[in-house]
Amino acid sequence: MAAMLLGDFGADVVKVEPPQGDPDRSRPGFAMWNRNKRGVVADLSAADGRRVLADLIAGADVCVAGDQDAALPAEAEPEEACAANPGLVYLRVPPYLGRTPWADGGESAALLTAMAGLALRQSSFDGGPVDPAFPYVSYAHAIWAAAGAVAALVERQASGYGQQVTVGGVHATMIVATSALVIDRTIPQVPADYGPGGPSALYTRYQCADGQWIFLATLIPKFQRAAFSALGMDDVLADERVGGELENLLLPGNRGWVRQRFVDAFASRTSDEWMAVLKQAGIPVGPLLDRGDWLGSPEIAAVRMRAELDDPVWGRVAMPANPVNFEATPAEIGRPAPRLGEHTGEIGWPARPAPTRPVPQSGPGPLAGIRILDLGAILAGPYAGTLLAELGADVVKVEVPEGDSWRDRGMPFIRGQRGVAIDLRSDAGRQAFYQMVAASDVVLDNYRAGVLQRLGIDYERLREVKPDIISLSITAFGEDSPFAGEPAFDPLLQARSGMMTAQGGDSEPVLLTVPVNDVTTAVLAVLGAVTALYHRRETGRGQRVWMTLAGTAALAQSEELIEAEGRQPPPRGGRDYPGPTPLDRSYATSDGWIRVQIPTAGAADLLRRAHLLAGDDPVTDAEWVEVLTAAFGAHTREQALEALAGVGVPAVPARTLAELAEDPDYEKWEVFNVLERGESPAVLAPARYARFSRTEQRVVLTPPGVGEHTSEVLAEVGLDAGQIAELVASGAVRQGTPIVYRSFAVYR
Repeated sequence: MAAMLLGDFGADVVKVEPPQGDPDRSRPGFAMWNRNKRGVVADLSAADGRRVLADLIAGADVCVAGDQDAALPAEAEPEEACAANPGLVYLRVPPYLGRTPWADGGESAALLTAMAGLALRQSSFDGGPVDPAFPYVSYAHAIWAAAGAVAALVERQASGYGQQVTVGGVHATMIVATSALVIDRTIPQVPADYGPGGPSALYTRYQCADGQWIFLATLIPKFQRAAFSALGMDDVLADERVGGELENLLLPGNRGWVRQRFVDAFASRTSDEWMAVLKQAGIPVGPLLDRGDWLGSPEIAAVRMRAELDDPVWGRVAMPANPVNFEATPAEIGRPAPRLGEHTGEIGWPARPAPTRPVPQSGPGPLAGIRILDLGAILAGPYAGTLLAELGADVVKVEVPEGDSWRDRGMPFIRGQRGVAIDLRSDAGRQAFYQMVAASDVVLDNYRAGVLQRLGIDYERLREVKPDIISLSITAFGEDSPFAGEPAFDPLLQARSGMMTAQGGDSEPVLLTVPVNDVTTAVLAVLGAVTALYHRRETGRGQRVWMTLAGTAALAQSEELIEAEGRQPPPRGGRDYPGPTPLDRSYATSDGWIRVQIPTAGAADLLRRAHLLAGDDPVTDAEWVEVLTAAFGAHTREQALEALAGVGVPAVPARTLAELAEDPDYEKWEVFNVLERGESPAVLAPARYARFSRTEQRVVLTPPGVGEHTSEVLAEVGLDAGQIAELVASGAVRQGTPIVYRSFAVYR
């Protein structure tokens, strides 16, 4: 999928397969993930096949390799490939990071989410691990890997040299769960047994009198207070147990009775009635719909996210398009996935000439020297800024003088940036902003449709200030669609796109604890930014780039949404979804949980050899669950894992976040660093989201206070001390102080 994204943007992508072909050729996802590619067969056990691969690598800009544990021929090993082609960006996309800790070493979103703490983080009825019903972490993995490769290509435009880039499954879990990985070790982790709607009564789904579900998305205080009034429940806030403090609603002693008040209120009227009341009050709310309708919905049509191709295997296939929209250089989807070996013998690239300049010294990230103005608020926009800072860019968070309304709780998503507070509604503030634009490369925003124009900072105006500026905008449904005015909170897209009902299956719909659409959109924004930067260095031209949460909600369910005659229905979840089959799911042990993927063929024999099965072979699913529940429950987690490893069965522990913090491999891979908090105890926070062999970022990504760097940044863009003082005195800008992050009760 990472290579697919590069192909959508115009790269000539060659898929190299063994004679027996990619084992995923029978999956409907193959038709999407291999579009726009040419196909070559190379038998890497034979000299001719290795020579074909070596010739391709010698002329390539990027080599993408997936399985880090696989035995590659010498020609395809990263060190030898990069020595033969010094300009090569060698992108490694392993299922885990380092040695894959499950038996077959294959890519598995289920095993990864269990091992990385996400399964036990998902809200549920019983507090045990929950499997994702669709592999959102794998899709985010692909996008971030593609972004890392393009960032390295941007750096190569200046240095002439490539490098190794490693984006593993562990990095993908850091991407999707970055806020959960800010760990305050003074606070004990408790089971996430809040129910499938999460811990907050103000940010969850409710069933109405007609049986339909709607999502109440009151994330910020102004919407929360308005919701109490609209629902006729102001007395809840006045209750002495709450004392008017919204944070108190999340206290364990208040969750149950407050939630029941909301349940009773919504059950009193139909979904249409409540939607009308809440929308009239300006409160974000939306319906829960079915996943199968999303790709054919008017929302997807409005953002041009449906593509169709004539596939050689599946026939006519409908699939999600590419959600990153470049106005000057749009993505194209024109070639179906290749037949096995379709282009063998047709492809010959000249070897890339070796750079003539010396190898540059290691730099602080591949985007060092790039300045980005981040106008984003709440989550997707600011998080894109943090990820761009991880790649070495100088990212400036530009916010209103009173600050982003969610910046304290959203601290994990603004790290690595400098803070400027500025009133863009004032003429003086806007002129100061224009001077910042003139000294910048990218302006990123996630405003609602029409706001940029009202503020005078839309792309056409920014281009007058700096002709080669790149403007990157995130909205919910685009700026010119019938849905442009709809609110853009992640769970509203989870609800509308069918994610919640798919995860819940035949049980209640599930709010995914991971903000799938927000974090995936942030990564797509990074991919859009680095691709536009690459294009600008090639042509000298900037452009406008835009994407939508609606488009993300399609890409983040890519295989699940594919429409093709004869395909099997995609998996659906269920109550506290443990996995799809008795042999492929989570089980409790005497002291924890494990996630197993027992091969169907010979399962009983394997388990007997592992001394986990005695007596007659189970026949029905219910018998398998009963037998395996008893077998694993009689062993400790480590005993069960050791027995399964001894017979080659893929299995991992379902770990807590606290266990991750003590993992020596995580320490070696720099998954965490220490974030100081003044007099409060330090917390752990995500460190390196990717590894670059030559230009890896080294700094600790810390969050800025509101306007903490206002004077510093304005001085850098040419304002003198008197001008800055005048702006501060007039209120057009604010000079602030550092932030001290405090811990919050979880809200989802």
